[in-house]
Amino acid sequence: MDPVYHDNNATTRVFPETVAKMLPYFSEQFGNASSIHAFGSEVGGALRKARKSLQALIGAEFDHEIIFTSGGTESNNTAIRSALQVMPGRNEVITSTVEHPAILSLCDWLEKHEGVVVHRIPVDKLGRLEIDAYREALSEKTAIVSFMWANNETGTIFPVDGLADLAHEVGALFHTDAVQAVGKVPIDLKSTEIDMLSLSSHKFHGPKGLGALYLRKGTRFRPLLRGGHQERGRRAGTENAPAIIGLGHAAEMTLQTMAEDGARMAALRDKLETGLIESIGHCFVTGDPHDRLPNTATVAFEYIEGEAILLKLNAAGIAASSGSACTSGSLEPSHVLRAMDIPFTAAHGAIRFSLSRETTEAEIDHVLKVMPEIIAGLRTMSPFWSEAGAKPDGFNPEYA
Repeated sequence: MDPVYHDNNATTRVFPETVAKMLPYFSEQFGNASSIHAFGSEVGGALRKARKSLQALIGAEFDHEIIFTSGGTESNNTAIRSALQVMPGRNEVITSTVEHPAILSLCDWLEKHEGVVVHRIPVDKLGRLEIDAYREALSEKTAIVSFMWANNETGTIFPVDGLADLAHEVGALFHTDAVQAVGKVPIDLKSTEIDMLSLSSHKFHGPKGLGALYLRKGTRFRPLLRGGHQERGRRAGTENAPAIIGLGHAAEMTLQTMAEDGARMAALRDKLETGLIESIGHCFVTGDPHDRLPNTATVAFEYIEGEAILLKLNAAGIAASSGSACTSGSLEPSHVLRAMDIPFTAAHGAIRFSLSRETTEAEIDHVLKVMPEIIAGLRTMSPFWSEAGAKPDGFNPEYA
């Protein structure tokens, strides 16, 4: 069988049609969009079209609410740093314990080096935000609240609409890292109170190195990068025209089939999870069983190491992940699983399968065929493997 790629939360394959749309802007339509001559104006028009395509995907009210960036990390950094600058007298940030390192690392730095007070809101054993703790942390000193729309490891979705409303009750700005949500779940920003949203092109079959920050009209803002007048003076630097055109085209294609793709991916995800639990045992699905991304399945296999599972899967031609790609290489369980209080014996064996619109049922069947032998073989070598006292399988009620 052809290689199986089930690591789409790390990155997706660029649509071949999107690549074809991008190619002319490397050599034929190569002008600088800021130039007034024909070479530049032609590219400028293509960028405007891409901006409108992304506007449609995220439901922004105005296309000028979109600022193109180098990706989710830059967008996240820009949003939080801007809020701290435009909110005088407020020096507190609220986030969660399960955010992406692009948020948590920045917050650690701000806390250590710039005297910012950071409140890290815990989650329960299904990865759901502790709302009471969030309410308690809110105050008139809060500059910005930043919660992810959907978790990159478990797929658990936060109720960001309501969380934004609570932030506004104390006059704080609200930002969401929606890198994993855009293109997978419907988003209509004009019907929310969200002030800023981060996204990344390569999570929905666009090119790498390109993302965007949604900035609601009227939201006070300070740019992270200063220099030229690009992006209405909000993000300096010559626009990466080929990548922006690629993002726009990927957004168009994604919007056309997102509902259908989501339903199909959810069905394949459920088949994968059910099959693994029934054929292997002593494993369970992490995250919220009722409010998750349709493409994400993280299964914790007890008493074995995730790294060993990944090596065996790779030898079988299957790509998966033991957590977010940004933290791979560490032998420690991910900060997300630790925050969810998943037992050490299971957190070490957690494997994330993240599907895409290109995932086939034959690929799922192949994973279900090879996984029981892989797990059984590794458990025979594990000094911790014992069926005595093993926990129930499935969505473990211990975590409900």
